[in-house]
Amino acid sequence: MATQTRGPAPDRAAKPNRPAKRDRTSPVEFVSEVRDELRKVVWPTRQEAIRMTWVVIVVVLILSLLLGGFDFLIQKLTQWFLSR
Repeated sequence: MATQTRGPAPDRAAKPNRPAKRDRTSPVEFVSEVRDELRKVVWPTRQEAIRMTWVVIVVVLILSLLLGGFDFLIQKLTQWFLSR
């Protein structure tokens, strides 16, 4: 049985276009640009950060209790169903 092909095989020796070395940013320039961008960030105040932290803690606790309750309920239902 012969294998059919759909045209010529692709040239595997071809390399993708890479940017020239001079187009790349130097590490020093990169760090400088990062510092410039970080200066533009509006950082939260200490009070805002504390408030957001408490919100995260409360939400995590609520979701943990909810998921734990579902797990307990499913466990008990499974045990009841399998013990019949």
